[in-house]
Amino acid sequence: MKKLTLLSLFLGFTFAVAAAEDTNSSPSWLTRPLSLADCLNVALAQNPTILKAQNDLEAQYGVVVQTRAIALPQLTANGQYKDTDRNAIENFPGTHTPNQNWNAGLTITQTIYQGGKLLAAIRAAKVTKEQALAQYQSTLADTLLAVRLAYYDILLAAEQITVNQASVNLLQKELDDQQHRYDAGTVPHFNVLRAKVSLANARPPLIQAQNNYRIAKNNLSNLLGYNLPREITDNIPLNLTDTLDAAPYQINLSDALQQALEKRPELLALQKTEELQRLNITDASSGYQPQLQVFAGYNWLNQQFNNSTTDTSAPGLNEYLDGWNAGAQVSWDIFDGMLTHGKVVQAKAQYAKSKTAVDEEMRNIELEVRTAYSDFLEAQEVLESQKTVLEEAEESLREANARADAGTGTQLDVLDAENQLTQARSTQAQALHDYDAARAKYERAIGAEIVQNPSTKS
Repeated sequence: MKKLTLLSLFLGFTFAVAAAEDTNSSPSWLTRPLSLADCLNVALAQNPTILKAQNDLEAQYGVVVQTRAIALPQLTANGQYKDTDRNAIENFPGTHTPNQNWNAGLTITQTIYQGGKLLAAIRAAKVTKEQALAQYQSTLADTLLAVRLAYYDILLAAEQITVNQASVNLLQKELDDQQHRYDAGTVPHFNVLRAKVSLANARPPLIQAQNNYRIAKNNLSNLLGYNLPREITDNIPLNLTDTLDAAPYQINLSDALQQALEKRPELLALQKTEELQRLNITDASSGYQPQLQVFAGYNWLNQQFNNSTTDTSAPGLNEYLDGWNAGAQVSWDIFDGMLTHGKVVQAKAQYAKSKTAVDEEMRNIELEVRTAYSDFLEAQEVLESQKTVLEEAEESLREANARADAGTGTQLDVLDAENQLTQARSTQAQALHDYDAARAKYERAIGAEIVQNPSTKS
């Protein structure tokens, strides 16, 4: 799928969703036309789940820096000043030790060898960054799928309102016609009663569709991160411009399974977790090995003794010594109370667990792809089956009315034909919605990208 900046999905005739309240007082950002691509862009900028995921990504960058720090040189500065009571100072005969002392120094330390821990830390920093990005992409994909489905739900609810309102209008017309016929004495009162019952039965689906419409718009507004004005208490004046469509979409199960295993960010994140756990074994095993460090520094400290043979007073604070030092140090824990052994056992167990998690996720992804593939085929077949049904239902109603007017048909035929037409319209709208929703879920299952990867710090 194309990147979001090039996204142009489901273009058709402009479909403006009618608001049930006056929108003149509504904020412009709420009533502006919104295509599906617009909604996805708004969600990227405002959706709280995505914003929190971005914060988590930034936090993981801090973890990367911490992980990498062990392999970098450490520069430290230290200093001290001390004033001591003269009565607590012991002097050698003929000398005076100063009661005020100070020292300062700079030291740079670099670990050279730590049993493979350094290389593991450098690699772990890179893997941690890749893992964090994969987790972010997973959250992004889930949220954008939710936005797409919420958008389709609004379009379906709006279409169902239109379908059920048309049904109510037809039945109201039928009731008026039967009432006129009854008043004229050409039909029994039973026809009027039957028309009233049919009209009453048609109203609950319309009311339900209107409620679904309100709920769907609330859901999408929440996903878009809109802070709705408190004065909007009933019908949110969203203005959606895309329509449900049936654009051809080719799928192949074998290719889908392969792409999913290569692209799904959840699997990539678990694979990175497995790699980190493997590196943790190296890190834990480093406790068996010696540690080697080199260091260099420069130090300043005030003199303790006066070099003069005639002056026996203590040297001043401004008389100091300075110089550099360098060296190497090695340490080796010969026995640490089985601490390293315990860490290695734990690391190996966690690594085995992470491998199992990867295998399990691969099976789950394949199941999800197969399910999405099957659901899409079902939606496609249902949609295909509805191509001529609507035309046939409209023709059936026309013929039923003609027969009733000619006296060869009954009112029951007309009501039945009207009910079939409503059912056909409703089924077609649902089929279009299910087709688009199944396509969106299929694209999510195979890891199709609809957004560019965010830039990350190196």
